[in-house]
Amino acid sequence: MTLLNSLFYAFFLISIFSLIRISHNMYIISPSPAPNPAYDDYDNIAPTVFDVTSFGAIGDCATDDTSAFKMAWDAACMTTGSKSSLLLVPDTFCFLVKPTSFNGPCRTQLVLQIDGFIVSPDGPRSWPSNYQRQWMIFYRVNGLSIQGSGFINGRGQKWWNLPCKPHKGQNGTTQTGPCDSPVAFRIFQSSKVRIKGLNFINSAQFHVRFDNCSDVIVDSVTIKAPASSPNTDGIHIENTHNVQIHNSVISNGDDCISIGAGCFNVDIKNVTCGPSHGISIGSLGVHNSQAYVSNITVANSTIWNSDNGVRIKTWQGGSGSVSRIVFSNILMVNVRNPIMIDQYYCQTKNCANQTSAVIISDVLYANIKGTYDLRSPPMQFGCSDSVPCTNLRLMDVDLFPSKGQLLENPFCWNAYGSMQITVPPVYCLLEALPD
Repeated sequence: MTLLNSLFYAFFLISIFSLIRISHNMYIISPSPAPNPAYDDYDNIAPTVFDVTSFGAIGDCATDDTSAFKMAWDAACMTTGSKSSLLLVPDTFCFLVKPTSFNGPCRTQLVLQIDGFIVSPDGPRSWPSNYQRQWMIFYRVNGLSIQGSGFINGRGQKWWNLPCKPHKGQNGTTQTGPCDSPVAFRIFQSSKVRIKGLNFINSAQFHVRFDNCSDVIVDSVTIKAPASSPNTDGIHIENTHNVQIHNSVISNGDDCISIGAGCFNVDIKNVTCGPSHGISIGSLGVHNSQAYVSNITVANSTIWNSDNGVRIKTWQGGSGSVSRIVFSNILMVNVRNPIMIDQYYCQTKNCANQTSAVIISDVLYANIKGTYDLRSPPMQFGCSDSVPCTNLRLMDVDLFPSKGQLLENPFCWNAYGSMQITVPPVYCLLEALPD
């Protein structure tokens, strides 16, 4: 299959997932209104247009168009005398862009309008050695909108097949060797950033990552990668606050959305997730590090055919806290671990036992319904021996096996909280607060 044929096939898949999004919204309980942007709406500004083809981009999927993109970016970023600049990636073209960094600060608000296809170099052998961890970086750009109906194709297959990737080595093992893989879009030290309407497919690693950002809106995006693709998180945020992720469809080989250390005030709504590893807070506290996460809401969403539903995962030996978390109005469809707290997270079988742990408290699970895979209990609260989880509240939770009628008992370890109208009942929760 040619690359162009693959891209049009991807367009067909995205159309199918759009239907899933529509059907998902039919099941939402009290859907939220459209979010009010935390800053001016760029759609109401008449911008100065910078078309990448005017800067020499060919758009044939084979010619290196990186220099043209960089020149168009620099011109749009440095323009004066206009309220905003629009960098246009037109439709009907397929642009090959090699790893590069689009830097600010810019003199005006900048809109990157992607209506065509952007593809990465094809695999590790085509990748510059100094850019192994990222493809396109947006650095110190305040007031950036990345929008359109186009496709960003990370061409991750050759990266996923590296022997170092999980279960890709001989006889299903993981081998040593170079393993760095690029993130498709990395937004770093930026504020007032909006990503809307785009389609991300087959990133080598994370599809979209925010580091040290604030006032972020991700709306109506589609992210698609095979369920077997390793470490292909849909959206990852780290040290980032005031975030809205709404109205999106994500299917991949890792977490649909992962929330790392230093994040607070995060609102996730109307997301369809799966197949995937679910929506996760963590992992936190790796290598005895400190991590704080608070004020996280996941609501009005569907998770289907996934290894996990909503999960909090921390390493032994870490410190800090996770608090004021709300998971509400969530439909689970054939999810192996619908509700999970894991304070013994470990990616190998030989992690040492440690007494220090990230403190987990004030977590609400409300109106979570659906079916689970019988291979695991529907609810698991595995809390630290030395630092228990406290004030876990379950209200109107109904989880039934996807096959058969036998209800599995939830699992608790050093977990304190309360339940109301919960199926199966969580009798293992401890009621009295620990000393």
